[in-house]
Amino acid sequence: MSPLLEARNVTRILSGIVPTTLVRDVSLSIGEREFVAITGPSGSGKSSLLYLLGLLDLPTGGEVLIRGRATSSMSEPERGRVRLSTLGFVFQFHFLLPEFSVLDNVMLPMRALGTRSPLEMHERAASLLTALGLGEHLTKRPDQLSGGQRQRVAVARALANDPPLILADEPTGSLDSKSSEQVFEILRGVVEDRGKTVVAVTHDLGLAARMHRRIQLMDGAVEVDTRSDDPLAMEPSKT
Repeated sequence: MSPLLEARNVTRILSGIVPTTLVRDVSLSIGEREFVAITGPSGSGKSSLLYLLGLLDLPTGGEVLIRGRATSSMSEPERGRVRLSTLGFVFQFHFLLPEFSVLDNVMLPMRALGTRSPLEMHERAASLLTALGLGEHLTKRPDQLSGGQRQRVAVARALANDPPLILADEPTGSLDSKSSEQVFEILRGVVEDRGKTVVAVTHDLGLAARMHRRIQLMDGAVEVDTRSDDPLAMEPSKT
């Protein structure tokens, strides 16, 4: 069986007077139900790699495969379809549309994919939001919610089309410690309870240590790729 997500010698060079290598010859394979942290210092290529894995950017060299399918030769509409059906995204800043209700924001990916009826979209969005503790806020606008609540809406939106893979870029980076822990637990539940794979860029090494796997970048290349054998790795730190 093909891996869910695979990078083969992926490189991304930003052209300019002095070309800059953002990602350097990265090869990795990510399977089902993995909870993966991508870490590294600022400028190490973490977000650049995530954007390549999420088909939001194209590699200068190498290939990204989704369930064995090469993606660089796809047309942009085809890549867009793969993003909508296979990938969900959560960013540091939620990017919710301020003029839409919470419910409508979660329905947006379903409308774009076009495989559900209006009633099915409404019911799924309401169900996801209720499961994330937001059942009383469906008709509110994003600016009426706290930062942690907005990020939970973003997670619900990422899950809207039931994709197997969620990619998160610093999902707790703008939150206080309590909200960060809540969002981490939600992402853990996405893996443990919903059977998804979550790949998250994070600067929080405490959270990264509690994930199944840690991929550390340095200067655009994979420096460390380790898996946790500690049965307590998923538990909150007591210190």
